[in-house]
Amino acid sequence: MAREALVIVDFQNDFTPGGALAVPRGDEIADRLNELAGESRFDLVVATRDWHPSDHSSFREQGGPWPRHCVQGTPGAELHPRLDRSRIDAVIDKGQDPATEGYSAFENPELEQLLRERGIERVTVVGLATDYCVKNTALDALRRGFEVEVDTSATRGVDVQPGDSERALEELRRAGAKIVAGGARVP
Repeated sequence: MAREALVIVDFQNDFTPGGALAVPRGDEIADRLNELAGESRFDLVVATRDWHPSDHSSFREQGGPWPRHCVQGTPGAELHPRLDRSRIDAVIDKGQDPATEGYSAFENPELEQLLRERGIERVTVVGLATDYCVKNTALDALRRGFEVEVDTSATRGVDVQPGDSERALEELRRAGAKIVAGGARVP
């Protein structure tokens, strides 16, 4: 049986309602994330965090597209309080290099190293936001040879342009990811 990891992407205060870069209804996935993290099928549960320096290139004042968010050491960068930390085996920070987007958790080589050390073959990617960090983390997992599933019951998107999340899921499907909603395969 393939060893499996759950990767909870960026379920942080700044990405939930009231945060600096809130994903609409982003907090609504908390219970589903905790439910997934408690499932016995996962041999490893990893949470990722955007952990930007204050001069990150993605910030508007640096010429980027986004408001300041998830600045290292600030309350906004912390994992959302409704995420059950007792179920998290490791936290991987990303987006620390001011020159990179930080969209994929695999930009931090620690994630792949941890997955390989634990013999993980399959990853389920959930969290925020479907159309950015979830999509890019899942694509990079596929590129590195992992089987990938995205559970849409535990994701939410920014949808800067209407339909961005659906287009992201279609791109993932075409790349070889399995798209499910609460464990049921999405056609």
